[in-house]
Amino acid sequence: MSATTRNVQPVLAAFGKEGSGELVSSRYGVRIGDVDVVLISDGVLPLPTSTMSTNVSEADRNEWFDGRFLQRDMFDWALNIALVRSGERLILIDSGVGDGFEYFTRAGQSMMRLETAGIDLSAITDIVITHMHMDHVGGLNNDGVKAKLRPNVRIHVAAAEVEFWKNPDFSRTVMPESVPPALRKAAATFVELYSENIMQFDQTVQIAAGVSARVTGGHTPGHCVVDVDSQGEKLTFVGDAVFEVNFDNPDWQNGFEHDPEGCVDVRIALFDEAAATGSLLAAAHVAFPSIGHVAKTDNGYRFVPVQWDY
Repeated sequence: MSATTRNVQPVLAAFGKEGSGELVSSRYGVRIGDVDVVLISDGVLPLPTSTMSTNVSEADRNEWFDGRFLQRDMFDWALNIALVRSGERLILIDSGVGDGFEYFTRAGQSMMRLETAGIDLSAITDIVITHMHMDHVGGLNNDGVKAKLRPNVRIHVAAAEVEFWKNPDFSRTVMPESVPPALRKAAATFVELYSENIMQFDQTVQIAAGVSARVTGGHTPGHCVVDVDSQGEKLTFVGDAVFEVNFDNPDWQNGFEHDPEGCVDVRIALFDEAAATGSLLAAAHVAFPSIGHVAKTDNGYRFVPVQWDY
């Protein structure tokens, strides 16, 4: 199979000069009842396709990627964060990978894109960290970011997540060997920088009117999802509970999951919930803007992306 033709950089170079602005949209907003939600792309993380399906054969994996005209060896994982406004509260969900990882040159855009969108970081009242992997806390670790945030910003992290990263267990993960040390470093840096701002919670926490977080576990012991529920409408940001391959193959395990079997149960429950209620789902690693409905099929699930409202 030939290499993928999805190469954005040459296309941009052909249309605009450096510094002329982004020609590919990097943010998309929806209103859920009285609450505004904006998904923001942090970029993409090129990673081995083998990490998307550690419990299936190479042939099965290749069939899925071939069917989507994607390379067999490397896959561009989307990386998305979210910004939520409820009343006077402005809530950031995750922060992207940051700028501390030279091998992720096409990600780490979140903080810049927030400021480009006119979002003053000092206006953020709350931050929810779905889990403490580097692509979710890294943006907060960037030099100068803490100084731009308000001193009393509330950072909500599950207590089980904080405890896990004191001595993390990678025995059930299947990652490139360079990744675990980077994950440890990013989590430790995050806790060191923001220890006075971290507000731990057990199972659920109400962040603002219509906005709450709940622990699911699976991907990491303290992994949580964020529910936006207002005026009979709902959207759930599911963090890393769901990857691109999982709608067709919910039982495919991901190499970054610390409890692979548990994560299968978590995502099936989230899929069933979304399918039964008709609520929207958004995710960190589903193609931007990652917002859509979930429908059940005979063999699994089908993701139905929102129709972009121009």
